Amino acid sequence: MSNFDFENFDDDFESNSSPRKNRREDEIERYKELLKKGSSSITNVEALEEIVNYYFEKEKFEEALHFANQFVKFAPYSADAWMCKGMILNNMNQYDEALQCYDQALALNPMDGDLYINRGITLDNANRNEEALENFNKAIELQPGNHEALFNKAITLEKIERHDEAFEILVFLNKEDSSNKDVWFELGFCYDLMDKLENSLKAYDMHINLDPYNINAWYNRGIVLARMGEFEKSIDSYDMAIAIKEEFPTAWYNKGNSYATLGQLEKAIECYKQALQYDPKDVPAWHNLGNAYEEINNYTEAIVCFTKAIKIDSAHYESYFGRGSCYDAMENYKKALQDYNRALEICREYPELWYAKADVEYNLGKYKESLLSYKMVIQLAPTNYEAWYDFGDTLFELGYNKEALKALNKSIELNSTYADSLYSRAKVLFVMKKMADAVESLKTAFALNNDLRKQFDEEFFGAKSIKEFESLFQQ
Repeated sequence: MSNFDFENFDDDFESNSSPRKNRREDEIERYKELLKKGSSSITNVEALEEIVNYYFEKEKFEEALHFANQFVKFAPYSADAWMCKGMILNNMNQYDEALQCYDQALALNPMDGDLYINRGITLDNANRNEEALENFNKAIELQPGNHEALFNKAITLEKIERHDEAFEILVFLNKEDSSNKDVWFELGFCYDLMDKLENSLKAYDMHINLDPYNINAWYNRGIVLARMGEFEKSIDSYDMAIAIKEEFPTAWYNKGNSYATLGQLEKAIECYKQALQYDPKDVPAWHNLGNAYEEINNYTEAIVCFTKAIKIDSAHYESYFGRGSCYDAMENYKKALQDYNRALEICREYPELWYAKADVEYNLGKYKESLLSYKMVIQLAPTNYEAWYDFGDTLFELGYNKEALKALNKSIELNSTYADSLYSRAKVLFVMKKMADAVESLKTAFALNNDLRKQFDEEFFGAKSIKEFESLFQQ
C-alpha cells in the first residue's frame, strides 16, 4: 500500500480564497438579486436551477429547499424541478415529502430511470427496502445495465442481509469498471458481512489506493483487522482515520478496544477518554472506560464511569453489572447486590449476572437465596461445570447431601479434571459414610491438586486415623 503525505492533506481541497469559488458565489448572488427584481435578462428557471444546485452541493439544504420551491412554482411541469426538490427533501430526512415530489415527477415523465433510482434511494433511507428494490428494478428495466441502479440495489440487498445477491452485483460492477472506488468499498463491506475477512481487507486496500483520504475505509479496515485478531495492525488503521479526521469518536473507541484486548490498558483508557471528549454521551465508551479502570483495580474511577453510563442510559444493564462487580471487589456486598438486582430487572437471561448475584448472596450469608441464583445459572448455562460445583458445595453446606452429590457428579461429568468438584464430592461421601468412594474421589483430587491434602486435613481433622484413609495420606 502507498504511503500518503497527510501534512499536505489540505492541498487537495478547494481553499476558501479560490477565485473560481468566489466567481461562482458572486454569480449566485447576482442571480438572487435578478430574481428579486424580476429581471428578464435571464430566465427564472435557469437562475433557480443554478442556485438550487449550488446550495445542494454545499449541503445547505434549507436554502436549497427555499429556491427549489420557487423552481417548481416557476416550472410546475418540469420533472427535473420536482426531482430536484425530492432529492433535497431526502437529504433533510423528510422522506414522505420527497416521495410525493418523485411521484409528481414520474407523472410528468414515467420513463425516466433516474427518477426511479432516486425514489428507490429515499425508500431505502426510510427502511422500505422491498419497495426500494422494486424501484431499482424498474430503473434497470428502463435502462438495462444502469450501473447506478445496480449499485444502489446491491446496497439495499446488503441491508436486508441478502449478501449473496449483493455480492453478485458488486462483482459484476467491479468487472465492468475496476477503478470504481465505491464498488471496492461496498465489496469490502459485503465480504465482511459474509465473514470473508481476507477478501474484505483486500477490497478496502483497493479502495484506499483509489481514495486514500476516506476515513470510513480506514476505519472499516481497522474493524476487519480486529476481527482477524490483528489488533496492532487495526490500531494502525484507526490511526490513519484519526490522522485524517481527529474528531472521530468511534475510531478512538475501537482503537481503545484493540489496546484493551492487547492488555495495554493505560493506552486504552486514553483512547476512551478521547472518544468521550468528542462524544460525551457515548455509553459504550463510558462503560469500556469503566471496564479498563476495573481491570487495573482502580475501582473508584471505574464506579464513576459506570455511573456516568447509567445516567445517560438507565437501561444499560451491563454498567449496573460492572459497577456491582466493583462494589463486590471492594467487599461492599450490599451495594453490589443492589446493582446486580437492578441489572437483572432489565435482563434476566444473563447467566454471568446470576452467577455474580449468587456469589455475593453467599458472601452476605443469604445461602438459600444464593442457591436459587446458582440454580438460575445452571438453567441458563447447563454446561457450566463451575456453577454446578458452587451449587453442589452450597447444598452440602446447608446439609442437602444427596442433592449436593448429584450436582457435584454433574460438574465432574462436564469436567473430570476439575479438582475442586472431586474434592467436594469426597467431603459429601465422607459425611455420608461412603468411605471407599470418598477415598477414590480424594485420590483423583489430590493427584490434580496436591494442596487439597492440607485443606482436607484442616477441615476433617483426625481423618488420617480412619483405616480407609491411612494409605491415602501415607502417599
